[in-house]
Amino acid sequence: MRMRLVMGFIGCFFILLLARVYYISIKSNAYYDEIAKQNAIKTQFLAPIRGQILDIKGRPLAVNKLGFTISIKPYLYIKKNNNIFLEQELQAIVQAFPDLNITKLKKTYIKGDSYYNQDYIEVVPFIEYDMMIKHFTKLNLRENMQVKSTTQRFYPYNDLASHVIGYVGKANLNDMNENEIARLTSYVGRSGIERSYNDILQGQKGEKISKVDALNKEIEELSYKRPISSNITLNIDLDLQEYLAALFENLAGAAIIMDVNSGAILAAGSFPEYNLNPFVTGITQEEWNRLSNDLNHPFTNKLINGLYPPGSVVKMGTALAFLNSGKFNENQKFLCDSNFELGGRKFRCWKTIGHGFMDMNDAIRESCDVYFYKGALEVGIDIISSVFERIGFGEKTGVDLPNEFIGTVPSKMWKKEKYNQPWYQGETLNTSIGQGDFLATPMQVAKFTAMIATSKNVTPHFLYNIDDNITKLNFDNNNNNNKGVFTTFELSKLPLLRRAMYEVANEQGGTTARYLKNLPITIAAKTGTAQVVGISQSEKKRIKEEDLEYFLRSHAWITSYAPYEKPQYVVVLLIEHGKSGSSTGGPMLAKIYQKLIDLGYIDKKYIKKKVK
Repeated sequence: MRMRLVMGFIGCFFILLLARVYYISIKSNAYYDEIAKQNAIKTQFLAPIRGQILDIKGRPLAVNKLGFTISIKPYLYIKKNNNIFLEQELQAIVQAFPDLNITKLKKTYIKGDSYYNQDYIEVVPFIEYDMMIKHFTKLNLRENMQVKSTTQRFYPYNDLASHVIGYVGKANLNDMNENEIARLTSYVGRSGIERSYNDILQGQKGEKISKVDALNKEIEELSYKRPISSNITLNIDLDLQEYLAALFENLAGAAIIMDVNSGAILAAGSFPEYNLNPFVTGITQEEWNRLSNDLNHPFTNKLINGLYPPGSVVKMGTALAFLNSGKFNENQKFLCDSNFELGGRKFRCWKTIGHGFMDMNDAIRESCDVYFYKGALEVGIDIISSVFERIGFGEKTGVDLPNEFIGTVPSKMWKKEKYNQPWYQGETLNTSIGQGDFLATPMQVAKFTAMIATSKNVTPHFLYNIDDNITKLNFDNNNNNNKGVFTTFELSKLPLLRRAMYEVANEQGGTTARYLKNLPITIAAKTGTAQVVGISQSEKKRIKEEDLEYFLRSHAWITSYAPYEKPQYVVVLLIEHGKSGSSTGGPMLAKIYQKLIDLGYIDKKYIKKKVK
């Protein structure tokens, strides 16, 4: 009996042993084969080359320069006896490129050298192709050095359209955690179009799968999937953009040229501009301080982040609120005798002798402030602010630039929430002429003007296409454009507002007619002068702008569209401390429309024939 038990036990043992051998050798073969493959196969993700940014005619605004990186083999510092090899590699680099600092190179290497790192350590992130090519062979043959091709972002026009194009910068830890492409390229878009379309421009990673030996050396390439890059084309026309920059030389402000029917922006600038290229590799502290301390604020994108009192360029919106109220129509006249007194305070008109009796058309043509003061007092701030909010002020335009500001439309509720204070009638008067706490961006004024010209609620945008594919883009349907913002009653009143803007630019008394009426096309416009400082009530006469210190002078606005008969383009100019929208903005506006004609943008049938 005992013998049978012993034999049974031995039999069971051998059966279990054979079963285990069978499982390991046959059944687990796939499992261990997979482990073996993982040990022998290396997957390498390949960084894509950032896509180019082109103008509407295919000219490059942002490209990539070809160059090389220099990396050194790891463990040359940790293993003390290898220090001599590290010094030799560093000496070889600085001999080839004397401008490089050997101390900085060594610090960079030491920072990346550890027992956990098996990859070569990059010590020189970029050397231009022409500089490297004569040293390439000698350096690349060094056993402890690796020279690889790379690219670096480059802006061929330096500061041109800097606030629109934007720039790329080194990716930080947060960028790399959120964006796997940033981990490969080490760069992300930081501002402008570079940031708005970063996901497209950065491209898609590639993948290389190789068989390697125990020393991590590649034996065989098993598969290769190339990285994908995407270029984008903007509506920007380089010729127009350069022309705007020349007009604004030594001036501060903003300019926008936009298609009224689609919202496509042909040129736009925030001035002064700044050189984009130093930001790619890292700007010096000295240069940063110089730009930061510039009182003209070159870092501010004034197109969407510049908040200014819009002044008289929004009087068409105030007029629309007057008509909506039903309290009076466009034929109602108010007497302008140079000022309007309310609560012991005088609210002045810009014209010191007054305009006399003015109806709505007259008041817009000659920009009479008193007409709007008196009308606003009858209508009230509730109706005025609600109309301005509905037609786009106090909200984003939807333009494809990052961090757009919304501005401020003052109202009773706004003041209560912000300051916990009651509303005063004097604030209604200021708001009616685009002053006081009313703040808007040039982009909002451009969109507002396009709406008056066409009744359409278009979305301003710079992007034209991605890799020549424009079917995916449909900016015209953004922001509920199909719904529209004007009521049927308001649509019926837009022609009289357009007529008033026509008279501003073409009829006697029009604030900018002398600069615009003789152009080859018919323009509709509205000027504005936005005060930077208030006028003391003790002043009996308004101080002349030229008598004020520069930074106390008013901002000059002018907004317009043309041709008047069938609008094609909106042009908006803001000249900081430019004194007068008429005398400063008018001549500049005339030159821009002439440029549009010269470049063939204006339909020829709307160009007036010269009388011989």
